[in-house]
Amino acid sequence: MATGMTADVNGPIRVLVVDDSAYMRFTITRYLNDVPDIQVVGTARDGEEALDMISRLNPQVITLDVEMPRLDGLSTLQEIMRIQPRPVIMLSSLTKEGAQETVRALTLGAVDFVAKPDSKANIQVVMDEVVQKIRRAAQVKARALVQTDWSTPGSEEILDRVSSKLTRPWQESDVLIVIGASTGGPRALSTLIPALPQNLNAAMLIVQHMPAGFTRSLAHRLDSLSAFRIKEAAPGDRLEVGLGLVAPGGFHLTLDAQGTVQLNQNPPVHGVRPAVDVTLLSVAQHFASRTLAVILTGMGNDGANGAALIHAAGGYVIAEDETTAVVWGMPRSVVEARAANAVLPLSAMAAKIEHLVRQFNGGWRD
Repeated sequence: MATGMTADVNGPIRVLVVDDSAYMRFTITRYLNDVPDIQVVGTARDGEEALDMISRLNPQVITLDVEMPRLDGLSTLQEIMRIQPRPVIMLSSLTKEGAQETVRALTLGAVDFVAKPDSKANIQVVMDEVVQKIRRAAQVKARALVQTDWSTPGSEEILDRVSSKLTRPWQESDVLIVIGASTGGPRALSTLIPALPQNLNAAMLIVQHMPAGFTRSLAHRLDSLSAFRIKEAAPGDRLEVGLGLVAPGGFHLTLDAQGTVQLNQNPPVHGVRPAVDVTLLSVAQHFASRTLAVILTGMGNDGANGAALIHAAGGYVIAEDETTAVVWGMPRSVVEARAANAVLPLSAMAAKIEHLVRQFNGGWRD
């Protein structure tokens, strides 16, 4: 059985379990109800049943299966975010299709996901992960999950830009944008990156806390939405203007002095691999004064040390404001380290980045 900390003064975290498998509903409920600070208040077999139960039971956190009859997980998630936003954790398969659907769910507002166990032997490990992520999700503010029109490009504009993506070698006069994110990051990235114009004289690195197999799907989705060409980074990739490289799950991403990508499986930093700090440390050694670091939503303090190095070396640092961050942990750590040149809501970031890059001429001007 799973074990956990004692319930807090406000009572246990109220959870609704949604899964079409009777075995999974029973198993998840049995484990969660053995944890003192979590209480399963209901179970649902599909999305339609779940939506009815949410309005009656008012759970704080929902675990949601991706594949279900009648109303599937993605459609259910969209309805939850439209009418009664609250933290949702997706339960996903490890197949290629499962990874694609999970990334789609994260861009629609799910705060996290857990890969379903492939055998009974590892169910304890998976359930311990579910417990940990429910506790984290319970700290998310529902208002940060509300979908807002932030004037990102329309579908016709995106298709037009995607069809004519151009890249060129990165030069000393160009800017390097490094974006770091964790919980809530896929949705923030899918809002910010499509809003950036094609003709920016900048290369981009993206470090999103995600396990192996899912970062490639994230890169594909961002590429389909963006004027930048976005791909999962591979050893030997070089910085290019118009290209965004996503650090692959399970690997730290660093750059050498020539701007060539190197990947390693050194121990996790802050409990994660890839870690934003590892990337920013290598960038600070070679390109700090030309670097624009952007720290988005996420739990913990990954990125604070690296952002401080970039800031001290003459680079520019933007931290996401608390009003739009799903979890104001990583951005807050940057602010508290006094490493942020600007603290902005997600809605204002693209315009700020565009302005900074266009004004850059060997130095930063606000």
